[in-house]
Amino acid sequence: MLKGKTVVLGVTGSIAAYKMANLTSMLTKLQCDVHVLMTKNATHFINPITFETLTGNKCVVDTFDRNFNYNIEHVALGDKADAFLVAPASADVIGKLANGIADDMLTTTFLACKCKKIVVPAMNTNMYENAIVQHNIKKLNRYDVEVVEPETGILACKAEGKGRLPSEEILLAYILKGIHLEKDLIGKKVLVTAGATREAIDPVRYITNHSTGKMGYAIARIAMHRGADVTLVSCPTNLTPPICVEVINVESAAQMYKVVKKIAPDMDIIIKAAAVADYTPAAYSEKKIKKKEGDRTFELARTKDILSYLGKHRKEGQFICGFSMETENLIENSRKKLESKNVDLIVANNLYTEGAGFGSDTNIVTLIMEEGVVELPCMSKEEVAEAILDVIVNK
Repeated sequence: MLKGKTVVLGVTGSIAAYKMANLTSMLTKLQCDVHVLMTKNATHFINPITFETLTGNKCVVDTFDRNFNYNIEHVALGDKADAFLVAPASADVIGKLANGIADDMLTTTFLACKCKKIVVPAMNTNMYENAIVQHNIKKLNRYDVEVVEPETGILACKAEGKGRLPSEEILLAYILKGIHLEKDLIGKKVLVTAGATREAIDPVRYITNHSTGKMGYAIARIAMHRGADVTLVSCPTNLTPPICVEVINVESAAQMYKVVKKIAPDMDIIIKAAAVADYTPAAYSEKKIKKKEGDRTFELARTKDILSYLGKHRKEGQFICGFSMETENLIENSRKKLESKNVDLIVANNLYTEGAGFGSDTNIVTLIMEEGVVELPCMSKEEVAEAILDVIVNK
């Protein structure tokens, strides 16, 4: 995923420095070239050898260290880097970076870099909330440095408050957001629906389907990586929402219809990946209940056809994509859906094809457009998301 990319990690003096070893490992598994720079204080919390073992690169602490064959000076590393993440970032280092002070390898290289820069504060709550620290954070923001807000929780000092370093998964997500893909969707507003609607039978039971939301969440995440302003309308799932994506939670088809109808006019691209129920329990039939001696029966009512509504009320230049899950006549049925719903793209797959369908981390889809049909091989859902967005960008 990050093959050919170079990431510089700046580690400062904080107990949270131990998390950076796991982040380093995660990056190298994505084939990223990782270089770690540490402040002297950071070496009291984690040994530089740990990072050297994980990356295969020298972990630099002293700018003037000549005890190794050092052939990449700070300027060259600054030119090479695609992203520079400082985490955990102490109040001291934040102050230096905000005011252009370069007195060690980390701060010197940071100033020499023209790449994506991310700073993640981690410190005692009172320090973080100090007016001077907040002023320095605002200065970094003005200089196009992305500052990730720390989490709230129990800190190393046993106090509870804001100042805890986010998880390694979140730190990785911010790096991927910055450098994973070309930013060809900047300025575009993208709406994605995901998951399976729940249609209540009574206060306890509901009707749903097997959709896990993985495909829709992958599309939302990849669109965000490509620079889009993404809104994700999500049914209940077990998935972690992507960072930097606005999430609107719904349950029923009626709730989704109401939300989509409201925000769709502002969107440039709409991708309906949610598995929306065609029917919902409408009302209990008292006559049937009496005939069956108290056994409950219910009538079904059709839910709103969200995709049809979007096709009928589309604004000029808006791109609309729908999904089609078929068990037979995949292309024929999906092409009919493309035409009847008045949309630009149908992503079709067969429920019985191995490697496709609900719950899987892979998918096998056929992209159906007015211009023709493109059959894709078995791919990860992230790769499928890229392929779908490629079609949209190139239309």
